[in-house]
Amino acid sequence: MRRLLPYLKPYLLWFVALVALVYGQVQATLSLPDYMADIVNKGIVGADTNYILRTGVVMLAVTLFGGLCTIGVGFTASRIATGFVRRLRIGLFTQVENFSLHEFNTFSTASLITRATNDMQQLQQTLVLLLRMALIAPFTGVGAIIKAYQLSPQMSWIMAVSIAVLVAIIVVLFTIVVPKFKQIQKLVDRLSLVTREMLTGIRVIRAFHKESSEEQKFDEANRQSVALNLFVNRAMIILQPTMMLILSMTSLAIVWVGAQYIDTGALQLGSLLAFMQYSAQAVGSFLMLSFIFILAPRALVSAGRVSEVLSSKSSIQDPIHPKSIPASGKGKIEFKDVSFDYQESKEPVLSHISFTAEPGQTTAIVGGTGSGKSTLINLIPRLYDASEGVILIDGVDIRNATQADIRSRIGYAAQKATLFSGTITNNISYATKLAKSRIIEAAKVAQADEFIQNLPDKYNEQVARGGSNLSGGQKQRISIARAIAKKPAVYLFDDSFSALDMKTDAALRQALAKETKEKTVIIVAQRISSIMHAEQIIVLDNGRIVDRGTHQTLLHSSKVYREIAESQLSAKELSESTS
Repeated sequence: MRRLLPYLKPYLLWFVALVALVYGQVQATLSLPDYMADIVNKGIVGADTNYILRTGVVMLAVTLFGGLCTIGVGFTASRIATGFVRRLRIGLFTQVENFSLHEFNTFSTASLITRATNDMQQLQQTLVLLLRMALIAPFTGVGAIIKAYQLSPQMSWIMAVSIAVLVAIIVVLFTIVVPKFKQIQKLVDRLSLVTREMLTGIRVIRAFHKESSEEQKFDEANRQSVALNLFVNRAMIILQPTMMLILSMTSLAIVWVGAQYIDTGALQLGSLLAFMQYSAQAVGSFLMLSFIFILAPRALVSAGRVSEVLSSKSSIQDPIHPKSIPASGKGKIEFKDVSFDYQESKEPVLSHISFTAEPGQTTAIVGGTGSGKSTLINLIPRLYDASEGVILIDGVDIRNATQADIRSRIGYAAQKATLFSGTITNNISYATKLAKSRIIEAAKVAQADEFIQNLPDKYNEQVARGGSNLSGGQKQRISIARAIAKKPAVYLFDDSFSALDMKTDAALRQALAKETKEKTVIIVAQRISSIMHAEQIIVLDNGRIVDRGTHQTLLHSSKVYREIAESQLSAKELSESTS
């Protein structure tokens, strides 16, 4: 929780105002029983009507003042809590944005969403109650006990016994309920994960007619959550009837004992009534504290989960004294004895990779599934950091440059085309604001202009969430156009032509060759036809470079490449490509 306190600093003055309002509310609340006792003792018993009226007017003014303070406390507490959570949510989002892919593997997407929504909601609701109850309850409780003692010290033992019984019940409930809160939040994570998997995989679920099994999976997670929440809520509900019973028994004991003191003249009737009100205030204050003790642990669990994300530093950090990549650089990429392994893996994903991607040339990377192609290309923009070795861009080690400097020189089209809600124009110009002419030019190179022009709103057509209103090939072409529009020094295409038909693929490669004439192009591809004309083809097998060369040379010298080519090309195409 200490890690989250800095997010409250901007609201220090609001907190001072809250304390002042709470003080006014508590003073008004504690003074009313005294006025009532005076009305009974001096006005009613003494038959002084004027005193009753005067004191009644004062009570009305105090009540109005207390009501205004109560409204102010509610408003101020809500302002502090919502502002705090807003800043905390921004901090969490910013932190997650800076995570490397390793941290995304550590925290599941469903868990991060739950922490940014459900946990934040828990913090906000609890903080509002804490700011109101945590200040009011102790002041009111202690003040009521002191006032009651001043009225009748001989009856204070009744209040002490009531409070002791209530505290004992609270401690027992606290011991039973608190450990369950962490389990509840984990079950919320589980529900989010199951729901997300079902929604994202709905096509596969329907294709294999597995709706019933997914329903059972969701129902199981749901029933566990419901059962645990019911247990916690039932345990907490015990407090209210218990408090009412204790309060009723306390009132009965006060009337029973107080009647004897009134009979002997040791206590006045108005003082007895005031004592009963103070006892109710004291017991009520401890009940409020009990809610705090039960709600606070759940908020602390949420705070711990949020703090866990905020305290997780990205494994990829900018250097304290960064070096700038030369502005005149052409985008030369060098891998020098680079190895990489995931922290949880036993075997390295990449081993001793060394090659140079020259400007004005296309370097293609091919290999079987799991050979490390995508991982290799992800090392260049520092989505991961190499475990060993050095990667250079224009002679500068990328670990000595800022991430912003590196990525500003790279146009990246990922293996899975990701589009954002908004217009097609917004998606193509995602990296930076561009002139409409440049957007259209990039779309033409990516072979996207033709289908965009056929859309009702053309470049102003709205893209649905995740690009669900576009085909796979259309999404890939817009993703490629986004990389091209940036005009970077280095182009990275991670198997981003896989959904294109052969005709579109050929036209795109031809247009791309003109666009990237003096640029460094690195392509990860499964289709041999996409990289046949590359100046350098690197063949990966089990994370190692086993061969390199042009298409023609590799067909003769590389067994792995030959097998891949034979699986995709006909005998005629093979003979033509070697001639």
